[in-house]
Amino acid sequence: MNASNAIQISHISKSFGNTQAVQDISFEVHRGEIFGLLGPNGAGKTTSIRIALDIFKPDAGSVAILGGPMSEQKKDQIGYMPEERGLYQDLPLERCLVYLASLKGLSPDQARQRLAPLLERFDLQVHKQKKVKELSKGMQQKAQIISTILHQPELIIIDEPFAALDPINTRLVKELIQELSQGGTTLLMSTHQMNQVEELCDRILLIHQGRNLLYGELEEIRRRFSGHDVWVRTPGELPQMPGVEKMTAHNRAVKLSLAKEVAPQEVLKGLVEKGVVLQQFEIAVPSLDEIFIRVVQEGQADG
Repeated sequence: MNASNAIQISHISKSFGNTQAVQDISFEVHRGEIFGLLGPNGAGKTTSIRIALDIFKPDAGSVAILGGPMSEQKKDQIGYMPEERGLYQDLPLERCLVYLASLKGLSPDQARQRLAPLLERFDLQVHKQKKVKELSKGMQQKAQIISTILHQPELIIIDEPFAALDPINTRLVKELIQELSQGGTTLLMSTHQMNQVEELCDRILLIHQGRNLLYGELEEIRRRFSGHDVWVRTPGELPQMPGVEKMTAHNRAVKLSLAKEVAPQEVLKGLVEKGVVLQQFEIAVPSLDEIFIRVVQEGQADG
């Protein structure tokens, strides 16, 4: 057991009847980091989270949370937002959030004091006397996030944080997650929307069909799967270049597929020498979606 880990999952497995939901999954979440638990729907993400939180007992394997087994005291140090939302639909929003905070040990005055700036930040202040069921799905999602963080937990676990959010509110939630991390909070995000976490996560576990698929630092994984392509954008025509096997136009940029023996720097030097005006020249790094598809198709997996 490593004290520097907020979560330590070792070789957990879980079946429901004949369905193997999780099979030999292991990962660690370091204190203070943003960790992404990623994969398509049905991959085993939520089951893994529920095992970590002691909601489900694993058939095999072990779990340590905040340095050891789960306890009632530790539950007050954790903020958990499940995929199935848990707000009381018939209560006014403010009263609902204050009540849920009281379950985590806050007094009503403490809860209201912390709640006011968050309601303002998420444009919910004017709706605080409305019943929860009268709010849109996006508003309820923001309220659920506020409920998850209001007691200022040291570990936050969010299942599908960006569901029902438009681009503006998605950005608000991302900024909040980054602020919490900078303040020392540990965050685990579980989502099938892989594109939403690429700018947030330090490390990830990508799971598929209940198994570890890829695990480690996001940048290292992306570098490992970088092909031999570069993106180029220029106001004029691109000349034919030695070592470039294929040129593919995408919007206003062109992807150059290079021969294996050719370094991107050689192509850059050649373009400059030919007097090509470059608005963009960068190594093409694949998205997590592209990496996932490739790994599944090639049958690769990390242990």
